[in-house]
Amino acid sequence: MAASRSELAPTSTDVDWMSRALDRARAAADVGEVPVGAVIVRDGEVIAAAHNRTLTDADPTAHAEVVSIRHAAEVIGDWRLLDCTLYVTLEPCAMCSGAIVLARIPRVVFGALDPRAGMVESLGNLLRDSRLNHRCEVTGGVLAAESGELLRSFFRERR
Repeated sequence: MAASRSELAPTSTDVDWMSRALDRARAAADVGEVPVGAVIVRDGEVIAAAHNRTLTDADPTAHAEVVSIRHAAEVIGDWRLLDCTLYVTLEPCAMCSGAIVLARIPRVVFGALDPRAGMVESLGNLLRDSRLNHRCEVTGGVLAAESGELLRSFFRERR
């Protein structure tokens, strides 16, 4: 997985929150789900944490980002997730990027690039597309090596 070309440098706090997202990704692997984890942070506290649940829920939309967005909206009682940061271990796909934009999340921090489906840097740039009504600040590549290795080992074991 290649290095990210993101606009903002990560902070030490970003690394700490991404570690929490990696914990969720490991939990996904433990139940046979593709190991992607996400946490949403607001005012220095996690308000939602999730991992992929597509197999568990028989739901193709149950990606870690979407599950965490749904939960965060429920927690704060609003569909607008203003003042939140989403941390996710893998570059969001088109569906998740769309959900992030619709939720008005101002900042996204991701781990590994996804050259086959990533829509933040790899295949496109939905989170920063000037034609949309909302754009996100993006920091990529945070704990990318750890995130990428978790994914590679998961798929290696299944082949």
